[in-house]
Amino acid sequence: MPVSLDTYRRLLLTYLKPQWPRVLVLILLLAGTISISLINPQILRAFVDGAGSQSALSNLIVIALFFLILSVLRQVIAIAEAYVATDVALLATNALRADLTLHCLQLDSTFHTIHAPGELIERVDGDVSALSNFFSRMVITLFGNLFLLLGVLVLLFLVDWRVGLTLTIFAACAFLVINRLRGLATPHWEAERQASAELFGFLEERLAGTEDVRSSGATLYMLQGLSRHARKHLHKLRLAIMVNFSTWGTVTLVNALGRVISLLLGAYLYWYAGISSGTVLLIFIYTNTMTTPIEQIVNQLRELQQSAGSIQRVATLLEVPRTIVDGSRTDLPASALAVAFEDVSFSYAENVPVLQHIQLQLAPGSVLGLLGRTGSGKSTLTKLLARLYDPIAGTICLNGIDIRTLSLDTLHERVGIVTQEVHILHTSVRNNLTLFDSAIKDTQVLVALEALGLHRWYQSLADGLDTVLAPGGSGLSAGEAQLLAFARVFLRDPGLVILDEASSRLDPATERLLEQAIDKLLEGRTGIIIAHRLSTVQRADHIMILEQGECSEYGLRQELVRDPASRFAQLLRIGLEEALA
Repeated sequence: MPVSLDTYRRLLLTYLKPQWPRVLVLILLLAGTISISLINPQILRAFVDGAGSQSALSNLIVIALFFLILSVLRQVIAIAEAYVATDVALLATNALRADLTLHCLQLDSTFHTIHAPGELIERVDGDVSALSNFFSRMVITLFGNLFLLLGVLVLLFLVDWRVGLTLTIFAACAFLVINRLRGLATPHWEAERQASAELFGFLEERLAGTEDVRSSGATLYMLQGLSRHARKHLHKLRLAIMVNFSTWGTVTLVNALGRVISLLLGAYLYWYAGISSGTVLLIFIYTNTMTTPIEQIVNQLRELQQSAGSIQRVATLLEVPRTIVDGSRTDLPASALAVAFEDVSFSYAENVPVLQHIQLQLAPGSVLGLLGRTGSGKSTLTKLLARLYDPIAGTICLNGIDIRTLSLDTLHERVGIVTQEVHILHTSVRNNLTLFDSAIKDTQVLVALEALGLHRWYQSLADGLDTVLAPGGSGLSAGEAQLLAFARVFLRDPGLVILDEASSRLDPATERLLEQAIDKLLEGRTGIIIAHRLSTVQRADHIMILEQGECSEYGLRQELVRDPASRFAQLLRIGLEEALA
């Protein structure tokens, strides 16, 4: 689908309007370049005619110096224009990247299930990089060249109306041809960008699972897939370039034809109308000057065609609706939170229920042990609490407040989640713990490390909090990485802590080391613990067991333990780990 003018307008206004002083400077610099391009041929005509009429040498030297000064000035302006244009482009594209990244982060998990991270990276970085020239100078240069072309035609009319009329007709015909070619390559460039995104998505997925690919002997299969995606990208790129060549060939023909017309007109008027040799040179230079903006306009249109695919894909991504609508309330207390699920149901796909009619009342400061087989809906229940999804029926409340009315910042500040997947960033220990929140002081970080048993690990760091951790947490033990995740949540001081099988990948010895940290993390807070191991739920006040998305049992842990008929008591007798395997 062709990119609408409104899409171009909205992008330009959104990302260039905040930079209007720089854009104004860029326009003034471009105006200076256009003015010099129109003045220099007049100086050359004066010099040639003066030399032909044997004017004083001093006059010719003054004209030559004036021409030299303007030429040097034009180069200085060109350098300044390139600098300002690059500055505008970087600011605009970085702002667009930030908006795209934020928008992707605010989309629900279903969107991220459909789109691979590599594909989104290509859109946020690759497609936006392709728009650099669009933001910096494409539109401004396009209009600047149109003004230059108009100025040349006006001056040619002043030279001789026949010259002006002939070359105006020529310019109009050139534009008609160009207009016929405009837009031919847009769908091909869009297809090329999509193929590139798919290639990056394939690479990201396979490189993330390098160990599994190698251990399962799937290396050759992966290479075949890479070859298939690379060939598809090459085919789309080659087709788009070939279509673009039709426009480029037309420009070459237009340039040659323009020069021929100017030479024929100059020769005719020189012999039959008595114009000077300087005027003949003026007509030829102005024709070259006229064909240059035509060529640049075509180049700009071609680049616009190339960027149209990126613009369409960026606009499409920005238009993906957010299913999670931000609320406005911020009145959650800075204390343990009450949790309530009122007849909550949820499904990822239509007619495939994941949770059905969940009822839950959890008092502030109490701990819920959430049990169930894999796929029973345990993690989904906690994702609903964090509003990664919204339920299709029912209401979830914190302290009696529907979480859909809360601002997402408030919700995420008051609800802390620790999962079995710990993401370690390639940055300092400080940034890994505070997640770049400068409001958290170093003293608070050190208190958290001490409270969670990480003080010895911290003392072993050569640069303290400035120590840079390796990407993915390489060099950290599983227990250390898990404790870092606990420390992140501890520093936020949430009112509700969710432990989603946070110790399931740890051996029993390491898990015992984390018990004290878990107790410290849950102290004075409401907690929800998803676990497969008996030891993890011994601290729970309430137990809920999910089976196929429904609550099969819910009650006080001690009462369920004393009831031999309860499902929880049966799990204790036969072994929790074995029963939930």
